[in-house]
Amino acid sequence: MLRVEHLRIGSLPPLSFNVSNGECLAIEGPSGSGKTRILRAIADLDPVDGQLFLDGAERREMAPLAWRQAVRYVAAEPGWWTDTPRGTLPEVAGSRARVVRLLAALGLSEEELDRPVSVLSTGERQRIALVRALVDEPSVLLLDEPTAALDVGATALVEELVKFQLLAGRSVLIASHDAGLIGRLAHTRLQLAPSSRSSNAARTSPP
Repeated sequence: MLRVEHLRIGSLPPLSFNVSNGECLAIEGPSGSGKTRILRAIADLDPVDGQLFLDGAERREMAPLAWRQAVRYVAAEPGWWTDTPRGTLPEVAGSRARVVRLLAALGLSEEELDRPVSVLSTGERQRIALVRALVDEPSVLLLDEPTAALDVGATALVEELVKFQLLAGRSVLIASHDAGLIGRLAHTRLQLAPSSRSSNAARTSPP
């Protein structure tokens, strides 16, 4: 379980909430309300006040790399540090077979991994980044606008993969403007007010 206590980000009030294993929390709010900043703070990518716990272990009790491997952030426009996606995939036991399965689940083939990043579409990069995030099986997924660049078919594939991750016991946090996506996946919602000066979390059930 991911537990957040008194997280302070910009002008937002202190945030405290839990995301259980197998649960999806959606962070909703207009552009600029702080959705991405919350995800980046939980991923330990930006300095922030407050406490973060994973299965009872506080973030500062873990090495930064270990935390980021367990609590994985997937940006809306992911970064690349090699010419082709393959070089960015983590090397773990059995990873190639897992990569092939994940790619197929998202409507991609292994050949995409050897194409230059520069010629891949935004949607292809977004889906490959999700594969990259899942290869070494993190405990928590932090997804920032995971379907923003996808068509209806690809969006459905991403949703099915996220549902599978929930069934596998992972905690998922999604920041998205897509009300349909949130309605289909989220168990809990954190609503950020337009002014970024107040927020509330309410438990809800998908329709």
